[in-house]
Amino acid sequence: MELGLPAVVRDPALPARVRIHEVGARDGLQNESSLVPVEVKAEFIARLAAAGLRTVEATSFVHPKWVPQLADAEELLPRVTGLREQYQGLRLPVLVPNERGLERALARGADEIAVFASATETFAQRNLNRSMAEALEMFRPVVTRAVEAGVGARGYLSMCFGDPWEGPVGADQVVTAGLRLLELGCAELSLGDTIGVATPGQVAGLLEAFDRAGVPVERLAVHFHDTYGQALSNTLTALRHGITVVDASAGGLGGCPYAKSATGNLATEDLVWMLHGLGIETGVDLTALAATSAWLAGRLGRPSPSRAVQALVGAATLPSSTG
Repeated sequence: MELGLPAVVRDPALPARVRIHEVGARDGLQNESSLVPVEVKAEFIARLAAAGLRTVEATSFVHPKWVPQLADAEELLPRVTGLREQYQGLRLPVLVPNERGLERALARGADEIAVFASATETFAQRNLNRSMAEALEMFRPVVTRAVEAGVGARGYLSMCFGDPWEGPVGADQVVTAGLRLLELGCAELSLGDTIGVATPGQVAGLLEAFDRAGVPVERLAVHFHDTYGQALSNTLTALRHGITVVDASAGGLGGCPYAKSATGNLATEDLVWMLHGLGIETGVDLTALAATSAWLAGRLGRPSPSRAVQALVGAATLPSSTG
């Protein structure tokens, strides 16, 4: 059976194009129980770029004590920066936690960084050992120095819909924290459903709250987890509210090391299948992407959790352990 592709029915109310912010190499691999060799990570990133993804978050310059799976950041980044010349428009952002992390990233050729804040006090304390206000102030010199160095900055905001310790999170609370990140100088704000509890109504309400606060939708992105199977429906709701940047992880890799109830990120292949079926351009070759996730699943020693990868690999008899 030949590789299937979705039937296309264009909805003119939706964006014509979506930029996928691929997080598998960082957010996905940081949750692996075993260390992935740097050579495999570099090839994974190269394969993602070859499949058409033009934003691939490469790694994190967090202290190795906290995220040992990404302790090779200083070795990995120089291995992949040359891909920018090979693939026009390729962006390879990296996560940095503080000024020291920024210095390490800049020394290894980073040209785009991200910082990670929380919309709730409890998660801020558990993740960064600081209050929300203290964490945001810690990021101020990071973002300022990055912008002064000509390096773009993105802000991640976690727990935007629910917190395992505090319960549901109000939209006004999220907007207040998000505005602080934007005011620091972040060009883009990614709204994270860290434990995967969001529903379409919550998504609509939060985006409407940001609109009332005067934040252009072009500065927002969404980052959904699929704990309750709602990631795609939440994404579709976000698209209907003008969102054009969606975070996703190839093969559905990842979760959150500080939120034990969270399952993996929205799988990039599942997202691309839906977007292409809606006639939305992504620039991604779904066949190549599914093959890449099947290849990595073989290296990790387990099947990909992505439903689209499972279906497409079976249809095309793509390699699951070699290739």
